[in-house]
Amino acid sequence: MPRHEPERTCIITREAQSPAGLIRFVLGPDNQVVPDLKHKLPGRGVWVTARRDMVDEAVKRRLFARAFKTEAKASPTLSQDIERMLLEDLRQGLALANKAGCVITGFEKVESAITVKPIVALIHAAEAAEDGRRKLANPLRKRLGEAISSFPVIQVLSNDELGLALGRSHVIHAALVAGAGSDGFLNRWHRYRTYCGIDANLSGLENETGEPTILKPAGTEAE
Repeated sequence: MPRHEPERTCIITREAQSPAGLIRFVLGPDNQVVPDLKHKLPGRGVWVTARRDMVDEAVKRRLFARAFKTEAKASPTLSQDIERMLLEDLRQGLALANKAGCVITGFEKVESAITVKPIVALIHAAEAAEDGRRKLANPLRKRLGEAISSFPVIQVLSNDELGLALGRSHVIHAALVAGAGSDGFLNRWHRYRTYCGIDANLSGLENETGEPTILKPAGTEAE
């Protein structure tokens, strides 16, 4: 059975919720406010709803000092720092998915995979040309129809970041295949997009059943 974590209270909304939807903060050296994204750092923690605007509000209203009941120095760039940390975590998640054999790269291979593989996401470099994205969207639309609006299309990692994650240069297009390594990456993407307020209708993870949208291999029936 999964370990049950007690609910925590956001210092802004005062609502109790699962730690999964919150960011934990601790005090570091010189009473600097430090984000603890993995909930593992020692010391007393305070919690903020995991959204960029909430972190900005906590800094603006000096709520960390009130919550820690002591001087707390929160950087004015704290929300941007967390966004960079989440993006780095997303890159690491892609590297793990690649090691698990769940990533296909190259335009022609991705185009073919859309037709025959159980794809759970498309990944484009942030610099990818509109023409290439459109050409890959066409076969995806043929398979999914209106459900394409709930299929993850991820475009937040640069060409260099994709190269670091996948251990090869000039990666512009990739596809994520269903498997042991893909769930972790999608969970990281869900956390990043929620934090940044990315439109779920453009980059959704779930269909109406609450399960990831998966392209079934050609010739198979959906269960």
